Amino acid sequence: MIRFLISAAIFLGTAAIGLLIAGWLIDGVELQPAGFTVAVVVFALCQGVLGPFVFNVARKYASAVLGGIGLVTTLLSLAIASLFDGGLHITGITAWVLASLVVWLVTALGGWILGAIFIKRRVEERKSR
Repeated sequence: MIRFLISAAIFLGTAAIGLLIAGWLIDGVELQPAGFTVAVVVFALCQGVLGPFVFNVARKYASAVLGGIGLVTTLLSLAIASLFDGGLHITGITAWVLASLVVWLVTALGGWILGAIFIKRRVEERKSR
């Protein structure tokens, strides 16, 4: 249970950072403070739910695109999160593509790095017991 909560916190944190960086770097990506939390939670939930679904569909029908599953899932999650008013608004094809790349990169790298740090700490705690 603790591992799940740590993973969820890492994912929510990296999603928030990814969206903030995309909003800061990319013209056409706007974040509203009032709905930012909703946008992050909706994005993170969509990523968690859509990831396995998109993977299974791609594996069955288009195995050549399996490497791009994270990007496709990020794009779909951004689209769903942007449907909620007052949080995330993306305009223009370039902004959609760049936002997907930036958010995917931040969440992937953040998840790997922070996950490794927490796993290392957990292993060290168990060794010291």
